[in-house]
Amino acid sequence: MIYFVGAGCGAADLITVRGMKLLQQADVIIYAGSLVNPELLDYSKRKCEIYNSATMTLDEVMIVMIAAETSGKMVVRLHTGEPSIYGAIQEQMHLLDEKGIYYESCPGVSACFGAAASLNLEYTLPDVSQTLIITRMAGRTSVPEKESIEKLAAHNASMAIYLSSGMLKELSRHLINGGYRSDTPAAIVYKASWPDEEKYICTVGTLAQTAEAHGIKNLAVVLVGDVISKSGYALSKLYDPDFETAYRSRRD
Repeated sequence: MIYFVGAGCGAADLITVRGMKLLQQADVIIYAGSLVNPELLDYSKRKCEIYNSATMTLDEVMIVMIAAETSGKMVVRLHTGEPSIYGAIQEQMHLLDEKGIYYESCPGVSACFGAAASLNLEYTLPDVSQTLIITRMAGRTSVPEKESIEKLAAHNASMAIYLSSGMLKELSRHLINGGYRSDTPAAIVYKASWPDEEKYICTVGTLAQTAEAHGIKNLAVVLVGDVISKSGYALSKLYDPDFETAYRSRRD
């Protein structure tokens, strides 16, 4: 059996309980060594075979996975964060489908949620934003034109931008051209939840300046939106005494 497991955003205790148990049971673990906290491998059993996919091609990863599964071994493919976001899992699943090999997925905590926790931030404040856009800048991997930063910025929603901390001058320009004010609150969270995490509040206009001042060039998620100021929001209707729910009557 093969399991695709989300390692979480960094801290070893932010993996799900299910994910931890799968690591404890695995005969073979293939982990994304460039991004996954190696402390997670401490959950593995003594005789587990461990491979670092940072040094492997897709074909090499698949050879190990398929050979192990064919031998009756339990395999964990340990991806960073939440595998469904920039996890490159579909291409692996497609090849397993072609072989008729069954697999399951176990979700994880993505970096934008680790960053929100670090900042004690809510992305969906009433009257400020009710939408979170998760996206990335076009770089070595392209982005569909309809999903360009400028087009998405027109919504002025809360935004979490991955894989873009090395292009912050361009990112600021695209965000402002798309509709964000240059003084819109922003944040840079480097290695959210890791022991060496760093976090900085700034503005859309000062993203590059802030990153340069602190030597941040990669491994950071960029957050944008008025929710970061934690002001100007309405109280949730959920706890309003005048708001009736299936569990609570209106209180006059």
